Amino acid sequence: MTYTSLQKTLGITFKDVQLLKRAFVHRSHLNESKDFTVSNERLEFLGDAILSFLTSHYLFLKYPDLPEGTLTNIRSALVKTRSLSTIAEKLSLGDLLMLSRGEEESGGRSNTSLLADAFEALLGAVLLDQGLDAVRHVLELFLFPQAEEIVKQKSYIDFKSLFQEIVQQDTRVSPVYRVVKSEGPDHAKTFWIEALIGDTPMGTGVGKSKQEAEQEAARDALEKLRKT
Repeated sequence: MTYTSLQKTLGITFKDVQLLKRAFVHRSHLNESKDFTVSNERLEFLGDAILSFLTSHYLFLKYPDLPEGTLTNIRSALVKTRSLSTIAEKLSLGDLLMLSRGEEESGGRSNTSLLADAFEALLGAVLLDQGLDAVRHVLELFLFPQAEEIVKQKSYIDFKSLFQEIVQQDTRVSPVYRVVKSEGPDHAKTFWIEALIGDTPMGTGVGKSKQEAEQEAARDALEKLRKT
């Protein structure tokens, strides 16, 4: 993937290509290169906000009969880290990431959190360079079509509540969630969380909030329970 081919895939021609490139500058790269003085974190912050707004607007219009709680769950399913990283993989954004040597060697180009961050930073760059309608165009191409499948499969269900219900039926205890680690600045942290029954880890999840990571951990635990 090149910047030229990415723009062609998106149907967008950037006025400021440097702004596009900045969307892929991981903070670790700044320590080893003088090409850029700022990372993609500010663009990611902006992209995250516009992603939430446009997704909420789309779902509000698309599903006029669904209650607020269900819309919130569908939105969470749409914009979770795993969903965004899948889009980033389809767009081969990992090829464009600028990483430190250590981050590269540790598999940074396929790291779900870094890929999701890069997609959000890309949205921020598109907003600044092309405007709101261009961001909506990108989301209509790559994200919004997933909403129908999410609704059809009911994959927006609250996995934490479902996991708790199943566990309590069998053991009469509630699952607990433990933060394994967290990375990133305060405005854009990524959390790794384990779901446990007693002292036994049952599932792991990654998310840009503790709530998202807990949902992913519960979903992982449910999948493992179904296989037993």
